[in-house]
Amino acid sequence: MGSRQLSLFEFWPDKLFYAPVALYWAWLACRHGGLATLTAANPRIFTGGLVGESKSAVLALAGLKARAAIAPWGLFQAGPHGVGHALSAMQRAGLRFPVVVKPDVGCNGVGVRRVDNEAALAHVVGQFRPGVKLMVQKLLTEPLEAGVFYVRSPGAARGRITSLTYKETPFVVGDGQRTLRELVMADPRMGLLPHLYLPRWGSQADEILPKGVKKTLVFAGNHCKGAVFRDGRADITPELEKAMETILGDIPDFHFGRVDLKAPSVAALRRGEGLQLIEINGVGSEAIHIWDKNTTLREAYKAQFWHYRQAFLIGRQNRKAGWKSAGAFKMLWAWLHQKRLSAHYPPND
Repeated sequence: MGSRQLSLFEFWPDKLFYAPVALYWAWLACRHGGLATLTAANPRIFTGGLVGESKSAVLALAGLKARAAIAPWGLFQAGPHGVGHALSAMQRAGLRFPVVVKPDVGCNGVGVRRVDNEAALAHVVGQFRPGVKLMVQKLLTEPLEAGVFYVRSPGAARGRITSLTYKETPFVVGDGQRTLRELVMADPRMGLLPHLYLPRWGSQADEILPKGVKKTLVFAGNHCKGAVFRDGRADITPELEKAMETILGDIPDFHFGRVDLKAPSVAALRRGEGLQLIEINGVGSEAIHIWDKNTTLREAYKAQFWHYRQAFLIGRQNRKAGWKSAGAFKMLWAWLHQKRLSAHYPPND
């Protein structure tokens, strides 16, 4: 178990892995009043956060307590005056370089870029089509990144954390003799996935990395982009649940989804201290501990099925309470809209 580098299914094609999930969704839809039912789980978020939602609109729901825990951010549009708009948004949010620029609508880390100065800002903004809404956010330097899944039934006094996952960004250290490509290929895990790590470096991949120089290969903490996920559920504590309840209880009618955050250390996370939120994801998110290399296929599907059943149950309860779900037309439009936008986003860092 300890020598395993990848799980059996970790990089299966999406259509293969998610086929049973899609069938289960169809069954849940028949049981609970249609596929759109789960979009009512987070009724104040567009499509419940299933697809096409605005990241900034979700963060804007935050009350004072939640806002204090969210990394400062601003919103602007790409275009001929995009850099000026970005600088103005940074000023309003009290941001200084380096920052993160990312699409307001999107998923899987597509288009997420680190920006260190105004020249880099101009380059990144210029890669997006005019009119595309972009977020600029504080670059958090806390060393620990995690995904925390939260579920709360309507009317319940408190929710609970159902998944905790640590996100690690792979790196290599130069020895002054081998190229970046050779260092990647020599790594037991990265050598199995060079297509995730090397293309973004272009010709630099064949340059010798100086001795002692650390090269981080992935910036965005997304599994499909090469980040490594570790199951951290053993570190869920009452203190962490209390801290997350304080934050997410201050997001009106938020019942189901994953929060991506950073913390100073595992110990601080366990104490619920120093948490800084990056994004709040709705019903389209998943419990990402399933992508730990030691998770079995049975365990992965069990987690997927349990979580999506909760989304449908919560959505059904909210509909009975008078909330409306997104219709089929709105869901289809949102999916097509996000797909069209994402097709023209630049690669992530």
